[in-house]
Amino acid sequence: MPSLETILNRLIDGEVSKQEAARLIRREITIDGYEKVAEIAKLDTARLHRVGIPEVVLAEGKNAQDLVAIVKAQLKVEGRVVLTRVSEHQLRALKDFDVEWHDRARIAAIGEKPHVEPPYGLVGVVCAGTADISVAEEARLLAEELSCKTIVSYDVGVAGIHRLYPELSKLLDTDVLIVLAGREGALPTIVAGLTDIPVIGVPVSTGYGLGGRGKAALLAMLQSCSVLAVVNVDAGFVAGAFAAKIANRAARTRQETSLPDIQNCG
Repeated sequence: MPSLETILNRLIDGEVSKQEAARLIRREITIDGYEKVAEIAKLDTARLHRVGIPEVVLAEGKNAQDLVAIVKAQLKVEGRVVLTRVSEHQLRALKDFDVEWHDRARIAAIGEKPHVEPPYGLVGVVCAGTADISVAEEARLLAEELSCKTIVSYDVGVAGIHRLYPELSKLLDTDVLIVLAGREGALPTIVAGLTDIPVIGVPVSTGYGLGGRGKAALLAMLQSCSVLAVVNVDAGFVAGAFAAKIANRAARTRQETSLPDIQNCG
C-alpha cells in the first residue's frame, strides 16, 4: 500500500484522479486514529475518512458529565459533534454549548457543519404512521448530516394504501428509500415491490401485544418476498447513514461518468 505522501505526489503529477486519491487515502488510514478522553472513551477521529461516516455519539446510557467531556474532545478535534438519543437531562447539561436541537429525533448537533461540495445524493424517507416519525426524523437528519438531500413522505401506511400512490411520483428520482413501519411492518415490502429504487426497511417499535415493540414488523420485513435490506428495530441512525453511503456513491458515479474524457478531447 503506498504511503500518504506517495498518493499525494501521484495526485499532483496527474497520475491519479482526485476521487482515486481519496479512495487510496481512505484505505491507508489505520486504526491508530483515535483521541482518548480520560478513561471513558476513545474517539474514532479517522472514521469519516475511513468509512465515510463520522463518529456520531450515542447519548443514551451516558451520564451527563461524561457526555460533556466527550463533546468537548470531539469539538476540539473535529469541530462538530452529533449526538443521538439525547434525554432532557442530558440536553440541560449541554446548555453551555450552542446546540442545534431536533426535538422529534432527539438529536443534538454542536459546532460548524463542514462545507461539502456537490454532488449530493438524494434520499427518500417514507413512514407508515405518525407514530413512526421520530425514528424517521433520526434517519433523515443523519442522511442530511452526511450531505444528502432528502424528500419525506409521512403517514402513508397500508391501512390507507391509497395515500401512498400519489406520493410515489415525487420519490422516483431518489437514489435510495428508507421505509419505516411498525405494527405488521408491511409498507417496505409494498414499496420495494413498486419501484426499482433500493429500499432499506426500518421496523419501528410501535404496536403492542403479541409481536409488539417492533418484533412482528422486523420478522415481516425479513420474510419479505420483495427485495429489500432491513436494519434493526428503531435503528434510524443506521438506516440514515447506510442510505447516505449509497446515495452519495451514486451521486459521485453520476458526476464521474458525466465528465468529458480529456484524453479524447480535441
